[in-house]
Amino acid sequence: MMPDDEERFGPILATLRRTVALLRDAGIPFVVGGSLAAWARGGPEVTSDLDIMLRPSDAERAQEVLVEAGMRPERPPEEWLLKAWDGDVLVDLIFETVEGEVTDDVIARGEDLTVMSMAMNVMGLEDMFALRLQTLNEHHLEYAGLLKMARALREQVDWDAVRERVRHTPYGMAFFTILEGLEVLPPTRTGSDAGNGDRVAVRPVEGPQSGAALGPDSEAAEH
Repeated sequence: MMPDDEERFGPILATLRRTVALLRDAGIPFVVGGSLAAWARGGPEVTSDLDIMLRPSDAERAQEVLVEAGMRPERPPEEWLLKAWDGDVLVDLIFETVEGEVTDDVIARGEDLTVMSMAMNVMGLEDMFALRLQTLNEHHLEYAGLLKMARALREQVDWDAVRERVRHTPYGMAFFTILEGLEVLPPTRTGSDAGNGDRVAVRPVEGPQSGAALGPDSEAAEH
């Protein structure tokens, strides 16, 4: 990690190490999600908080474990997560996503990676992109952070699997139109489109990182 990364991201990475160690010692299964799942594989973004995905039956105990270690608890009005503050770093304990409750299968789909010299279960990129894209709506339609991650990680993602999971949402499918227009992904042509050589030119726009959390009613602020 570069010195400027250490200064900018040092606190969240220290919280990541601490949280992983505490939950592991308590025997609580979990998977690290959010933008850290992308950063752990070479993605460009680390956010100001940490997403830990775990089963509903483990959420209360996980919060207790973190609080016993000195973190400050918070019970938000949203019914799909609990929170714990490690100084200025927020740990989101997410037990329900836009696709339903976090299950053993969701956790098992994670990948064991070494992050900052520490082994941990990290959410697969297909899960991360599919969940993030399904949180987009007319009130929160920020693609910039997702586009940066897609550019950096495009060869590591099964995009067909992601596309299938977001097919029901126009905002998710619009993301693929943008990726194809920017030539991050090859164009998909079916039916009459296969004979049409016209392409839509898409100009990249720099903007702030997407702040969507993964919960079922996520808005612009990451929880």
